[in-house]
Amino acid sequence: MANRQEFFYPSCDGVHQVHAVLWLPETGEPKAVVQIVHGICEYALRYEPFALFLTEQGYAVAGSDHLGHGLTAAGPEEYGFFTDWFVLTKDLYSLRKQIGLRYPELPYFLLGHSMGSFQARTYLIDYPGTVDGCILSGTGQEGALTVALGKILTSFGDPHKVNKLFLSISLGAYNKAFAPNRTSADWISRDEAVVDTYLADPLCNFPTRAGMNHAMMTGLQYIAKKENLAKMDKNTPVGLFSGDADPVGAMGKGVKKVYGFFLDAGCEDVTMKLYPGARHEILNETNRQEVYADLLAWLEEHR
Repeated sequence: MANRQEFFYPSCDGVHQVHAVLWLPETGEPKAVVQIVHGICEYALRYEPFALFLTEQGYAVAGSDHLGHGLTAAGPEEYGFFTDWFVLTKDLYSLRKQIGLRYPELPYFLLGHSMGSFQARTYLIDYPGTVDGCILSGTGQEGALTVALGKILTSFGDPHKVNKLFLSISLGAYNKAFAPNRTSADWISRDEAVVDTYLADPLCNFPTRAGMNHAMMTGLQYIAKKENLAKMDKNTPVGLFSGDADPVGAMGKGVKKVYGFFLDAGCEDVTMKLYPGARHEILNETNRQEVYADLLAWLEEHR
């Protein structure tokens, strides 16, 4: 069993303490570090099965809960709320620096899922050259007009409130592709046990607030601009892994769009794999052992 350490560090918002986790191999020194960036309405410890798999292969794995998520949130009243997209990115960099001080010589990778993939893409722009590679899981990119309309829609009213219209046309729309629906979260995985556990988890099953949705739209605009993409380190390898039945990635089309962003920006090592029939959470899909093996192979190739 891996050695799991939990700790807190100051958020760059000057208010919160970020909850973080570090998993270490049971024996021996790690050969590389993977920092996991979780998605919307979840938390770092949800990745423990994959983290334990990596520690068995000799990797150290770190993760943290975003503002408004997990144990970084002060309580349910803060679930699904933050207002500054770039504070999250700064918090990720703070963790990267802390783990880097502990293991200064080790290769260091990011793995961002869903909203975490948008954060990882922001990180590559804002902190170029500070990681040795980046895996993007469940990523995508809505059209510029759709993102702009979403930003406008979430700019009215109390940012702490839930914007039901926005949710109905975003997260709420994802499930429609899998009608008739068994649950409200059929879109995350074909594994019914995963879906049921997700829905029963109070740290997952909560609505996002308008302020957070507005901040995420700001982030999506930021990571689509050519002048920002040009700031990335072109030598940093990027691997995109998604299901071709993932509505966040527009059933593969959005993933291919992001793949094109990196190629157009001049990135020299960009790969993409789409899993037939897989939905949003490829690490929790029915073919997750295949996904685990593929991500490990990518890490081994690039460390």
